[in-house]
Amino acid sequence: LRVAVTSQNRKTVTEHAGKCRKFWIYEIQAGVVRGRSLLELPLEQSLHEWSGEGAHPIEAVDVLITGSVGEGMRGRLARWSIETVVTSEADPDAAVASFLESLAA
Repeated sequence: LRVAVTSQNRKTVTEHAGKCRKFWIYEIQAGVVRGRSLLELPLEQSLHEWSGEGAHPIEAVDVLITGSVGEGMRGRLARWSIETVVTSEADPDAAVASFLESLAA
């Protein structure tokens, strides 16, 4: 399972998933975080600016956790089979932990 968390400032879960260019990518196996890396996109690859031609790096994740997302962006992500989770949690690690807890429940 690969989970992306919007984090434009690299410290907190940020809003505006479509405009975000920095994402923490969590690698999860058997419900446990096995690694975390930062994905930084150029402006033209932000989801809002992206032309839609070719594969997009975010297509490689299963879940996107963010502070906010519009219905259009939620629909685009769903077409890529990406589940969108909106959280009020500020800490990316805590947001992922909360998501994993919801899966176990």
